[in-house]
Amino acid sequence: MEKTYSVVFYSKALVEPVKKLKDFLKSKIDWYNSCNSEAHITICEFTIDESQLDSIKQKLSKISDTFTPFEVYLNHFDSFPNAGAFFIGVNEDSEKNLVPIMKKIHETLKFLKLKKSDKPHLSIGRRLTPENLKIASELFTTIDLQFECNEIVLRELEPHKQFFVIDAFPFGSNPEPEFVQGSLF
Repeated sequence: MEKTYSVVFYSKALVEPVKKLKDFLKSKIDWYNSCNSEAHITICEFTIDESQLDSIKQKLSKISDTFTPFEVYLNHFDSFPNAGAFFIGVNEDSEKNLVPIMKKIHETLKFLKLKKSDKPHLSIGRRLTPENLKIASELFTTIDLQFECNEIVLRELEPHKQFFVIDAFPFGSNPEPEFVQGSLF
């Protein structure tokens, strides 16, 4: 049976503070897309047959072992007006650390039909109307959150259209040795 999965950066430390932001926005504009989603930064999403899941987990475990933990700083609100998305953005240093990991995971899973995220961000709301985007940007002006990025998480989409964590892959700080072309002479 086919199921939908996502690979994300996730930290329990962000769940409660971001839930408060989402609940506050929900109190002002009623229900909206992502209002019940736990805080995360999406790397990619895909649909596969359950029988492929173990193979995907092995690949994620192997690639995660090569990454080294680092701090991520979320320091501003922003939006993608065309998508109606309102989100918390990461600072420049965090983006420089997150993007290469995202690209390596995209490359590792390139044989799948991926919905990729190329810009690390933590969504507050998706598919908001222009009016609701404006309300969100007026409600939320400053933010200062951080977390230790020390794993990637695999989530499964349940029938009620919410993702739940099914596995975590810790960073092992074991960079793969670079292949060096030797010389015969």
